[in-house]
Amino acid sequence: MANRPGPPTPPGAPTQVVEPTQPQLRSAAATFALLSSPPRLHLVWLMAHETFDVGTLAGRVGLSIATTSQHLSKLRLSGVISARRDGRHTYYTVDDPHVLTLIDQIFSHIAADGTLAPDP
Repeated sequence: MANRPGPPTPPGAPTQVVEPTQPQLRSAAATFALLSSPPRLHLVWLMAHETFDVGTLAGRVGLSIATTSQHLSKLRLSGVISARRDGRHTYYTVDDPHVLTLIDQIFSHIAADGTLAPDP
């Protein structure tokens, strides 16, 4: 089905949404795949609310420091989180407003028991 231009958009009406490109779709899918791991998603949720070092994150998520470091490396290379060195320690956080919004939206949509939360 070909995209055909419709009638002109009236003033004040929402603008037409542009379909995502193939590179955008691949990148979005890769980001969702990265966040599909419950431990990684837990780490991102924690870092969306506070800055932590690897040892604290490992303890909070219940993983070894080595496993947590591997997850953090993948998240950092993908640009989901950022790292800041302070002496011998590295502190991790989420500072991308898009990732913060994504995390906030998904957890406001899912109830504590794992079911979809009702809309307000």
